[in-house]
Amino acid sequence: MVHRRRLPLLALAFVLLTGPALAAEPVKVFAAASLRESMTAAGAAYTKQTGAPVTFSFAGSNAIARQIEQGAPADVVVTADAEWMDWLSERRLIQAPTRKALLGNTLVLIAPAGSATKLTIRKGFQLAQSLGSGRLALADPAVPAGRYGRAALGSLGVWDSVAAKTAPAADVRAALAYVARGEAPLGIVYATDAKAEPKVRVVAIFPAASHDRIVYPAAAVAGTRNPQAVAFLRFLQGGQAKAIFRDAGFNPL
Repeated sequence: MVHRRRLPLLALAFVLLTGPALAAEPVKVFAAASLRESMTAAGAAYTKQTGAPVTFSFAGSNAIARQIEQGAPADVVVTADAEWMDWLSERRLIQAPTRKALLGNTLVLIAPAGSATKLTIRKGFQLAQSLGSGRLALADPAVPAGRYGRAALGSLGVWDSVAAKTAPAADVRAALAYVARGEAPLGIVYATDAKAEPKVRVVAIFPAASHDRIVYPAAAVAGTRNPQAVAFLRFLQGGQAKAIFRDAGFNPL
């Protein structure tokens, strides 16, 4: 028979031994680089509401897709276009029924905050002349922002004049950084990136018809055993998360 005085000690030992095992496993989210601030804020709101922790890995959509293909531990994936999500779906790397179009965005031309450059984006606009001896910061074409940017410049008839004057960037945040540091006089990023960086300003907005619609799909990764994965996806579609994304400049879908 256990002595009464030993019961509290036994209870404490049980908690110390089992506590870590009972702790909620983090929801591991792989997301497009342009979502860094807003998705982190949404994750914090989810943790505050549910107690379930959320961790993030941010990179270009091409990079996170290939990391998942190579077996990186992820529960949820959010890309900046449908193409990379389709790529994951074709390889059965996502749970297709959980896929949702989450957000929309806008493509913009930016300059350093102190720049006096003025441009109106229209067919044949004078982009090359505005660059002078500088370069246009633009994400790699494998990255959605780079593909949208090239498509827009092509449809407006100015790509050939600037193709040799680009400063290739690994992802849209790297392109943003080139302009913010003054290393490039102009760059193409999402409106949300420009809003998150006080060292740049928006020169002009690209017409929506000049490129494919910008959509961020989200889905649970195939094989995840984390019960919070689908719950977090539902949270991202709810009012609280939508308010966070809207405040960051996204268009919740």
